Amino acid sequence: MEKIYIFGHQRPDTDSVTSAIALSYLKNTLGLNTEARVLGEINRETKFVLDYFKVKAPKLLNDVKLQLKDLYYHKNYALNQNSSIGETYQYLLDKGITGVPIVDDSNKFVGLVTIKTIAKNMINGNFNHLDTSYDNLLKTLEGEEVLRFDEEINGELVTAAYRSTTIFSQVHLNPQHILIVGDRHSVIEYAIENKVKLMIIVGSGELKEEHSALAKKHKVNIIRTSLDTFHTCKLINLSNYIKTLIIGDRPYTFDENYYYDDFIAKTSKLKHNNYPIISKNGTCKGLIRITEITEKNRKKVILVDHNELEQSAEGLDEAEIMEIVDHHKIGTISTKNPINFRNMAVGSTNTIIYFLYKENHIDIPEHIAGLMVSGILSDTLALTSPTTTKVDRTVAKELAYLAGIDIEKYSLEMFKAGTSLAGKTEEEVIFTDIKSFQNEEKTFAISQVFTLNFEEIIQKKDTYIHLIEKLQADQNYDLVLLVVTDIIKNGSYVFYTRENQELLEAAFNKEHLSQGYYLDGFVSRKKQFVPLVMDVLK
Repeated sequence: MEKIYIFGHQRPDTDSVTSAIALSYLKNTLGLNTEARVLGEINRETKFVLDYFKVKAPKLLNDVKLQLKDLYYHKNYALNQNSSIGETYQYLLDKGITGVPIVDDSNKFVGLVTIKTIAKNMINGNFNHLDTSYDNLLKTLEGEEVLRFDEEINGELVTAAYRSTTIFSQVHLNPQHILIVGDRHSVIEYAIENKVKLMIIVGSGELKEEHSALAKKHKVNIIRTSLDTFHTCKLINLSNYIKTLIIGDRPYTFDENYYYDDFIAKTSKLKHNNYPIISKNGTCKGLIRITEITEKNRKKVILVDHNELEQSAEGLDEAEIMEIVDHHKIGTISTKNPINFRNMAVGSTNTIIYFLYKENHIDIPEHIAGLMVSGILSDTLALTSPTTTKVDRTVAKELAYLAGIDIEKYSLEMFKAGTSLAGKTEEEVIFTDIKSFQNEEKTFAISQVFTLNFEEIIQKKDTYIHLIEKLQADQNYDLVLLVVTDIIKNGSYVFYTRENQELLEAAFNKEHLSQGYYLDGFVSRKKQFVPLVMDVLK
């Protein structure tokens, strides 16, 4: 069953991470194959939560861009280098392709052979030399094994087309020769005495017993075929190893993890049709033909705690969104097909997921309940944020009971672990939880930091102001705001880019706004800061 990735936004917080894990558990219980992932490094609060309930952190998901492995290409199309030219040609015809990767016994890529390569060899090849195996000759000539002493057959071709006396006097046979002959017993005897490498008897010619005994003594390989001399000479070169046609530069290959858009850009310059797909260790995975790229198996994803394109995984437009579960305003993400979109005006995505469990009659295990209540407490500041609803409080109470925790005591432990700035650089503080938004043609970003000790921030006020101004310039934002939320005081301090002071004075209805200004009761980025900024940023 195909895997579906479930993840939150680019700056993982406790609600986004725990809701991804909780929803993945539910979906898997219902029979799907899902995996919770994160788009960035988890913060200290989330790490505390995962450790507390002994849950492993989800793996990082770099992007959901379309890769070559997501295409319906010719997987496992390849031939061993010891296959014959004839076998290769027939393989190309049977598969309806014009080229095929050639591999060694370990399936490591050796080269690429095309119909064009074979055609050139049939016209300009070396028809005097044979480099093949006894088995290849049997298959190509539809032959009969008479005597076999060597598996590898390498030598110069000679055809007994002259009178016997001419051959005896002018053709000096040796152990490097491969002789094509009919039932000319004197020539057969002459060849055996000179210990030729291989003798091919055409027209189902007779081999005398004494000649067979002599061939055994001198270890002369013998094959008999019903074909006549003309057809034997015409076909025999098709028995050569296909690796004999691999010459010159190695063809351009691609790793199956290569991005599709990069592949198209690259191949548009190369202008070939056949491209072998190779793994990192050199193993051949198959063949992509440019003219046959039609169907794509896009990555399947479920989004939680966001529905803004700017906040999601890179390459989301190349993936297939299966479902969205979120408690934010409707954002910029659109889909080609109808999907399940669950959006509720509650304080946490986990509150919504709780109802999904109930609707599907699935019991919530203790550790999942612990993760879910943690997400609710984190996003609602222990149920004190303006975003908190009666539904959040009811759900949090039941989940806390299932998890065996006391909400008040546990919340304080969680926030203490999450708000410590020890060891963090100023850049890390700003980027721990920053989200970007779009209002028509205007874009802005709000970074929110939770702390129990505002003095840690105010002491480095100038540094923080410089960093958000630099961020605004580098990312071409119209506004950047740093919100430092004091959980105990239930309010926030704001830092902003200087050029936006008048806008923010209008937004917060303050005549003389200053850096680090305290806004009592302002704790919600989603419900308080974002709407006010959108109103003035037009």
